[in-house]
Amino acid sequence: MNIAFYAPLKPPTSPVPSGDRLIARLLMRALEEGGHRVGLASRFRAFDAAGDARRQKRLEHIGARLAMRLLRRIEKKPHERPDLWFTYHLYHKAPDWIGPRIASELGIPYVVAEASFAPKQAGGPWAGGHESVARTLGSADLVVALNRTDIPCIVPLLDGPGKLIRLRPFLDCSRWRKTARLRPHYRDALVKSRGISPHTPLLLSVAMMRPGGKLASYQLLAGALLKLTDSPWHLLIAGDGPVCSEVRAAFVPVENRVTWLGECRSSQLAEIYAACDLFVWPAINEAIGMCFLEAQAAGLPVVGGNGGGVSDVIRDGKSGVLARYGDADDFAAHTGALLENAARRKAMGEHAARYVRREHDLAAAGKALCRAVEGVAA
Repeated sequence: MNIAFYAPLKPPTSPVPSGDRLIARLLMRALEEGGHRVGLASRFRAFDAAGDARRQKRLEHIGARLAMRLLRRIEKKPHERPDLWFTYHLYHKAPDWIGPRIASELGIPYVVAEASFAPKQAGGPWAGGHESVARTLGSADLVVALNRTDIPCIVPLLDGPGKLIRLRPFLDCSRWRKTARLRPHYRDALVKSRGISPHTPLLLSVAMMRPGGKLASYQLLAGALLKLTDSPWHLLIAGDGPVCSEVRAAFVPVENRVTWLGECRSSQLAEIYAACDLFVWPAINEAIGMCFLEAQAAGLPVVGGNGGGVSDVIRDGKSGVLARYGDADDFAAHTGALLENAARRKAMGEHAARYVRREHDLAAAGKALCRAVEGVAA
């Protein structure tokens, strides 16, 4: 099957590292490994961050023109005609102005993965996008929900309950498994290169440094670790971004216990995960938290803030611990308890690797996704 793939928030080819881009690429790969031809239909970014009605109208107009251009191209090159349109990550700030038009004109199924709908946005600064998402979901042939917290607001918009399926967030575990087998090697190399005591438990956080939830998470983490200065630990932070100076300022009280790794490539991250003992991230405004899956796939127990879809990717008490959302004291208590219990950390890490491999690996998720889209196409 020929599948046209589109991500209105951020194209999967974007050079900016993000969980969003990672999920888009994984979805494309899952469909390809199922035997389908997947082409990126457009790199057009329909995102409006400011709630600017004029900009939104302009984006809608551009989207309509791009849709007509794609249709003209398909008319001239029938072999490029898609059998199905697949849109990833749809919400009021980034509606799909292209896919519904093309799917309707060509009479092909329209599929959405990870859509969200917020009734409170009705009549607000993104009213046009909000209404567009409602229409799009109402006409969708299939909605793939990666985050269960989105479902209650989506289902009333659908043309029947059979239009929605759940799909667990997933990743390719193979890379993380390979580096986890060489954990002692990567740990020794890291502590020597960074001048860290080899007996100190290593904490890790991996996230871009952006305003909003990312900055708030870093600030909460700094506050939590400040409560644990009597325990041995050293934190490694992999990430960079426009609020780097604000993030660094938050950690000034514990700066002698923090190593800044900057932005890291995926291959580097796999080795860094393998070298550490515990992954910590408060996950403020985190939709899913792919970093938790990466850490667990590498055999790390995790401490995560219990918000959004984070509870979908952490087995509380077994592969990690869910701390109360936005609560620095609770986050510190759970982190401190794991710092004091190396045997529990080890057992949790082993469970984490098995759990992610069994329930969140690319192979199983890809089969489920392909069955769903093939059923719609049939």
